[in-house]
Amino acid sequence: MAPRAGGQTYGFPIYCASWLPLAHIIKPSPSADGVVDADASPALPSPPPPPMVALGGGGGEGRSGVPNALVVAALAPAAAAGAPPALSPEPVFRLGTEEQVPYRMAVHPRGDGVLCAFPNGCRLVQWESPEGEGPHSLVLRSDQEALVKLKDVGLQLAVSFSGEGSILATGGEDGHLRVFKWPGMETIIEDPDAKTSVKDLSFSSDEKFLVVNRSSGPSRVWDLKSSEAVANLPREQGEIFGFCRFSTKSDNSQLLFVTAMQGDYGKIISWNTTSWTRIGSKKVTRDAISAFSVSPDGTLLAIGTIEGSISVLGSRDMRVVVTVKKAHLGIVTTLAFSQDSRALLSTSFDSTARVTSTESPKSDGISLWSMVLAIILAILVYYYMQHKEDLLAMLPQ
Repeated sequence: MAPRAGGQTYGFPIYCASWLPLAHIIKPSPSADGVVDADASPALPSPPPPPMVALGGGGGEGRSGVPNALVVAALAPAAAAGAPPALSPEPVFRLGTEEQVPYRMAVHPRGDGVLCAFPNGCRLVQWESPEGEGPHSLVLRSDQEALVKLKDVGLQLAVSFSGEGSILATGGEDGHLRVFKWPGMETIIEDPDAKTSVKDLSFSSDEKFLVVNRSSGPSRVWDLKSSEAVANLPREQGEIFGFCRFSTKSDNSQLLFVTAMQGDYGKIISWNTTSWTRIGSKKVTRDAISAFSVSPDGTLLAIGTIEGSISVLGSRDMRVVVTVKKAHLGIVTTLAFSQDSRALLSTSFDSTARVTSTESPKSDGISLWSMVLAIILAILVYYYMQHKEDLLAMLPQ
């Protein structure tokens, strides 16, 4: 299957993806012998590595012939000035995961590794860069002993590290919520609600709260210090909650965004995080929302749909900034903003990963109209010069 324009394929359906915190993964290389020659010319600094992403997925346990794998891929150099960003067709590294397909992932923000959720439990995959090699040699190795408490817990539909990486939360298909201190794995919260599956969860940036969405019932807010539930965020009639994400505003206050389907519309609801009251709601799509993300700077929201389209919206007014219809041929499975909020990674069951610029295309539209007007003006000037005498003769004497 040929990838869509701007997309890259790696040979397997992609279920999960994330940008990598390279500043914490790749350390500056010291000199080979640790001795600096005072007479030698100063070495030029190595160019920074390109942004990289981790992708996970595969064909599952069947005999489809489609592998299960984790892939590290880098942004390719721009083919031309102004060209859209795209991932390189050749991955930096590929790790086969045998019969187990990675359905969800959480990359530790300080570089401790990638937590992958498999059908039978979770596994930590850690970074390894061989000595004497550059950043493009970055590889992954599985740590079988790191997550003993999550070894045989079944499929986790939601996994996340807090912003500073000191807390880990997982929510199971069986409804079991588990929250741990990281890396010691001491239990903070355990809520075995067997009646509903955990659909999504999100940490506040100050690591005070955790919001959990389940397959039925309200969103629940947990206080991470007291390990108690402090609020329930009710649904309005006909609403089916989907994803939840905290967002930090410019004054460091926070909002909570929750996606919901209501009838034929997908909507985004905003909540005050002091009183836990609903403060806004807007219908944003007629298709079911299959992926959701909030930019690190808090200014943008992104939705992906089951029809393969993606949209980027302003978080203040929820007006569309960028939209790509049929960005993928299948359901959008993951959305993730880059650390600088200028690019959006999207993945799909159609085996493609795409990087879309989040900058508004309005400036391109203005320049296009300027070019059109300039061409029209040039034509008028040329016509005037060719028929100057005839035009002057037509003027009244």
